[in-house]
Amino acid sequence: MAEGIDARLDEIAVRHDQVQAEMASPDVATDPDRLRDLGRAFAELDDIVRPYRAYREARRQAEEARELAAAETDPDMAAFLGEEAVQADGRAAALRAELEALLVPTHPDEGKDLIVEIRAGAGGQEAALWAGDLFEMYRRLAERHRWKGEVIASSPGDVGGFKEVSLEVRGADAFARLQHEAGVHRVQRVPVTESQGRIHTSTATVAVMPEAEDVEVEIRPEDLQIDVYRSSGPGGQSVNTTDSAVRIVHKPTGLKVEMQEERSQLQNREKAMRYLRARLYQVALDEAQAEQAATRRAQLGTGERSEKIRTYNFPEGRVTDHRIKHTSHQLQDVLAGGPALDAFIDELLAAARATQLAEDG
Repeated sequence: MAEGIDARLDEIAVRHDQVQAEMASPDVATDPDRLRDLGRAFAELDDIVRPYRAYREARRQAEEARELAAAETDPDMAAFLGEEAVQADGRAAALRAELEALLVPTHPDEGKDLIVEIRAGAGGQEAALWAGDLFEMYRRLAERHRWKGEVIASSPGDVGGFKEVSLEVRGADAFARLQHEAGVHRVQRVPVTESQGRIHTSTATVAVMPEAEDVEVEIRPEDLQIDVYRSSGPGGQSVNTTDSAVRIVHKPTGLKVEMQEERSQLQNREKAMRYLRARLYQVALDEAQAEQAATRRAQLGTGERSEKIRTYNFPEGRVTDHRIKHTSHQLQDVLAGGPALDAFIDELLAAARATQLAEDG
């Protein structure tokens, strides 16, 4: 794969020089449209060629430092040159990662706000508690990255946690970093309700849905059934004396969204429409990507214990992502949305980038 990437980068560098030479041609100077098109192409190529040349220079410096260190008789100077080689290798590795990211086409939903939907799976009350833990993990991650996170729908569990909860996340890089969190998250631990100290396995499913603009999803008023009712809290008691809660059913698909997080009917209705639009957009994406098995159903799975993308093992303090075979023994930091969770996200992004580069190359 590396050879294929280098060949592509060499081709881009050659094309960069060709465009630069063509821009200097007297014939092009008298053709404003052609000069503008070439200028745009040059800027795009230059964004790749500049780090590519810096990458090649860093590799050259590293190799030169290693050769000088091998021939050096002074131990202190040899150690100094060795350190120079290590630093140059580090610069080269960082530039290589930047180049790989530049070569991968951006996701069509890059930069969009998103909804993270978490549902309790297998495991009863413990699964609801686990869904609550995952919600807190993503909420804290959003807070640490200074993304704006807001609950738009929730159904509390009987003893805590959530039967389901949806978190709207707003941030320029939020979708890019969270898109691979979709799937079944499995937990192995002793539940608080377990009197014998036995380890139980429970699951929760996570879906990541980009929010859709009005122009991307057409929702006709006649396709909607909208009902309003009084909000209810735990145990079903009324928490509002007005009909502020909103239920919207999209009749062609049967999708139903209920919203009662806000005290205002208007705010609940606006949130419900955003949520419905995101779910309809995800359905459209699922249909378009069905041949590649990239459907929301494949993301979520059935929630059975045997299906998993990641396992959180409390007795061993271990988290394992089964897609990339990456394990961390910083369980609490992962659940706190800390750097250990970012390490998983970075590994997933790198793996996805490598796969796409291999397919394109």
